[in-house]
Formats: sequence, C-alpha cells, structure tokens
Amino acid sequence: MTNTLKLFVTEKILPLVEMPGQYIGGEWNSVVKNHADTDIKIALAFPDTYSIGMSHLGIQILYGLLNERTDTACERVFAPLADMEALMRKHKIPLFSLETYTPLKEFDIIGFSLQYELSYTNILNMIDLSEISVMASGRSETEPLIIAGGPTAISPEPLADFVDIFLVGDGEESLPQLIELYKGMKQKKLSRKEKIVSLAQSLKNAYAPSLYEVLYHQDNTIQEIRPRISGLPSPIRSASVKDLNKTYFPTKPIIPFVKTIHDRITIEVMRGCTQGCRFCQSGMSKRPTRPRTVENIVNLAELCYANTGHNEISLASLSISDYPSLKRLMEEMNRIFIPRHVNISFPSLRVNEQLIFLPSLLNTVRKSGLTLAPEAATQSLRKIINKNISDEDLYSGVGEAFKQGWNLVKLYFMVGLPTETDDDIDAIARLAYNVSDLKKGISGNFGQVNISIAPFVPKAHTPFQWHPMVTLQRIKEIRNRLFDRIRRKCIHIKFHNAERSILEGIFARGDRRLGKVIYQAWKDGCTFDAWEEHFHFQKWIDAFQKAAVDWTFYVHRQRNDDEVFPWEHISCGVAKPFLVNERQKSFHEGITPDCRIDACPECGSCARSKNFCAV
Repeated sequence: MTNTLKLFVTEKILPLVEMPGQYIGGEWNSVVKNHADTDIKIALAFPDTYSIGMSHLGIQILYGLLNERTDTACERVFAPLADMEALMRKHKIPLFSLETYTPLKEFDIIGFSLQYELSYTNILNMIDLSEISVMASGRSETEPLIIAGGPTAISPEPLADFVDIFLVGDGEESLPQLIELYKGMKQKKLSRKEKIVSLAQSLKNAYAPSLYEVLYHQDNTIQEIRPRISGLPSPIRSASVKDLNKTYFPTKPIIPFVKTIHDRITIEVMRGCTQGCRFCQSGMSKRPTRPRTVENIVNLAELCYANTGHNEISLASLSISDYPSLKRLMEEMNRIFIPRHVNISFPSLRVNEQLIFLPSLLNTVRKSGLTLAPEAATQSLRKIINKNISDEDLYSGVGEAFKQGWNLVKLYFMVGLPTETDDDIDAIARLAYNVSDLKKGISGNFGQVNISIAPFVPKAHTPFQWHPMVTLQRIKEIRNRLFDRIRRKCIHIKFHNAERSILEGIFARGDRRLGKVIYQAWKDGCTFDAWEEHFHFQKWIDAFQKAAVDWTFYVHRQRNDDEVFPWEHISCGVAKPFLVNERQKSFHEGITPDCRIDACPECGSCARSKNFCAV
C-alpha cells in the first residue's frame, strides 16, 4: 500500500501542485525505519505548512529524541495547502507521513503541536484528511490515539472534543514516558478507553478531557471542573526539564529541500524567563530559568554546523539579554564562526542597561535589523505591565547599533493594554521618530524603523487573565491614529489583523463549549486562519451564531476575582495567589524585580518559593 501510494502521489499528484518538495520527504538527516522492527509508530503533526513547521525547533527535538529509541518509528506530517488537499480528496488519498508515505490512520499515535490558537481548524482538517473520526467520542478501537502538546496545551479546553490526551509542558520530559506506557498497554491489548484512563492516571502531566466533567453557573461561568473517575492527578502539572545541559538536543537536524521561514540552525541557550512581564504567558508558564553552559552551546553549534552547513546560527531564548554569560558566549561564537562566514543572530532583545554593549557583540558577518521589544512607549504603562525599561537605555543601544553599521531597527509594541490612553498610543509615534532621528545625528540620514503592532490578548496563567480585551472598534481606532501620526517614509508600520487578534483572544481563554464553534467553522471551510489570504472573519461570526455561542463572553468581559477558569485544573507551577498579587500591583504601577538578582517573589515555580509543589 505504501509503495503504491508513493508512486501515485509522486507521479500523478505532485507535478500538479505548488512547491512539491514540501511533500516528498527524504531530506538530509531524516530517519526512515522499518515499521516491522519497531513497537510504536508515532506521527508528529504540525498543523501548518511544511515551511513553517520545519522552522520550529520543537519538532526537530521530538523527532530526533523519539527516533533515538529503537522501539519507536517517529515520522512527520504537515498541513497540505489547498491545491494539494483538493487533489487528495478528489483521488481519495488519505493524509500520509513524509518518511514512508504511510497513511496516518495506520499509526499508533498522532501527536499535534499546538503553537497558536488560529491553527485549530487545521487540526480538524488533518484528522479528517487522515480518514479518522474528528470527534474523539466517535473513534473506534482501530483508530490512532490523538495527543497534543505545546504552548497552548496549558489552556486546552477549546480542543477538548477532538483530542484524546493533552501533554502539558516540556515534551522531552513527558512524551517518552507516554511512549513507554503505551507500548506496555499495546502489548496487553488494552481497549482505547483503557489506554486513555491508564495514561491519565499514570502521568501527572497528561490531561484526558473525556475523563472530566464541567459544571456551569446560570451566568455561563464555570462552577466546577471535576474528574469522572478516581486516580487522576489534581491538578495536572506542567512537565519541566530541569537541566538543559543534560536533555536531548538534535545535532543532526533535518535540512529541508525547499525554502522555509527560518533557514538556519537554532540553539536554545536558555529556557524560561523571570522578568515577570504581566502579559507574557511563556514567561509565566516556563519558569524558572534554565541556562545551558557556554561550553554546551558552543559544542552544539559546532556539531550542528558540521551536520548541516547552514550559514546562520540563531541563539534563542525568551530573553537572550538575560543569559548570564552572554558576553563570553558571543566572544566564543564569534571566534569560531566569523572565520567560517557564519552569521550569529538573536531574537528580539530586551531593553536594559546592557543593550549598549550588544551591537558590538553582534558585529558579525551580516547586519540585518536589530529587533527590540519595548512593548509600551510610556513609563507608566511599562510599570503596569512590569516592563521596567527606560527610553535612555533604548536610545543608547540603538545609537550604538547605528554606529556599528546597522541601518534598520525593528520595534515591537502592544496596544490595548490595561489602562492604556491615547497618549500611550501617541508615544509610540514619538518614540519611533526619536529612534529614526538617532541615525541622522550619526550619519546624516534618518534611520529605517519598522514598527510591529499587535493588539494585547489576555492569556491564561498570567496576571492579566482577568482583564477584558479591547473592542474591535478600539483596535481599529488605534491603528488609524498611529498611521495618521507616522508619516516619515523610512518608518514603516505593520499592524496585526484586528479580527484575527479577537479570534485569538476568544480561544486563548475559552472553554470546551467552543469546540462546536471550531467544528462548525471548519465545516464551513475555515482553515489556515493565521494566514491573511485564508482568513474569513465573517465565517467565524456565522459559526458562533449557528452554534448559539456568544463570542463577546470570552473576550470583552471583566472576570471576577474568584471566577473558576477553564484551565483551573492545570498548573504551570506559578501559584494563583502570585498572579492575583501581580494583578493588584499593576493597578498601582508596582514593579516586581527579576528574582535572579532580587528577592524571591513567591511565585511557586521553584524550591525557593514557599508556594512550591514538587509533586
């Protein structure tokens, strides 16, 4: 079947689609195993295109980690674009893996990566294309176990109808445990339900929605989330890798045949962040910080370079500026890789007193734009979000970058933050002009400034999870106000789609009643909702109406202090009293310092805190 399918696809289908290289597999460093020699077959499914999925480090990590196991065959699948999907449906070709062209319905487990809320309809579409029951309740004994993990798994309820098991937290920790348990259950020939129950009872990081019941008040808020059976973890705790130096890292990453979003080596230098930005879900849920040693990073970089030949290495972290040995790391990386003409790059940089030294550390082969994330342009709003930065530090760092030869500065801001006023919006324009003016004082020409604006979306497990999101009308008013005030040709504004932000806000804090909305939207043709050319907001509005769900309930409502959230049964380590306290401090512009250099704020994420729970 597999060879026949591969022959038909490669000869009859791929010549008719755009960028066929994304569907053929066989890339350098990919792994192909004989299924007869393994106990478990798992497909890692990324609910977006190959070019986006293959740029994601997490997929590379889990793929390499699982394929190191002799008992497991791990393969990949990505969401096919519309032209490929149409031909697959026309010829009744089920969705298949890249490595062996095996239909996904023949795998034991399909594991979806949940990176952003607007990929949810793609998940349903991929399950359906695989000829697997979309609704978890309707799956037969022969159908694969559908699991999911990733950033949005910490607020999983909107997908409760479609996923059998969510793995919360770091996949390197929880996924191998699940594989080991599943192998034993498969040998014992347990039923589908018995497997789900056993996994949920055995793994403190596993959440099986079908085993929990949700009760509601008359006002539609949640009264209680309770297990249907005994022996389930309470709460479900996010898995956390303790030491990055000892955990698996893919030094032989797959090299795509086609162009991807990030065509480079990516090395995670540190996991977690303790800066405490009150809007940041990753910063709250990934505590505490866990840095790699300089020696470990350099060794990984050399191995990855030897196995790929990429000419760029990105050093990734939630807050790369906080890496404790950044100067020594960059000196070592520059010493080794500049002679090889390999560029070293950072993600967006935190603005602090160290910023003035970073441009010289990044004075490598190619100077692309220097990316900074002030998030807010006034000091009062920065205090509210706990972003304790100053314009002086920003201007010092940008000025040094212009002196070092940079021509472009990229600035990230959020709008619609709690207590925001029109003056906070106007300050964004003033700051952009000031940054552009800095280069004129150095070289005689205004500096290029790209401003990226995203509406603030309140997220689960953050101090702002109680706050309403601003209305669609207000977002559009802000957009028009900024475009009116920024007229310099070398300052460019990229404003995130307002309707997509609203939809993200709905699902970021949604409950399982949204499942019928997702299902309806998918039936009405919604897929690739994160893509401008595929997004149809009216179809979503229609889906809410058909499902009789009030979408404003999820975004524009102030939540009560004692409200039970849809993610109340899931813990990321940060204690709710800490989040409550941070929210209260924001009302008074109170700053909570970074606990790496100051007192423990009692967040509960590590053994220093009195709220810590190691279970």
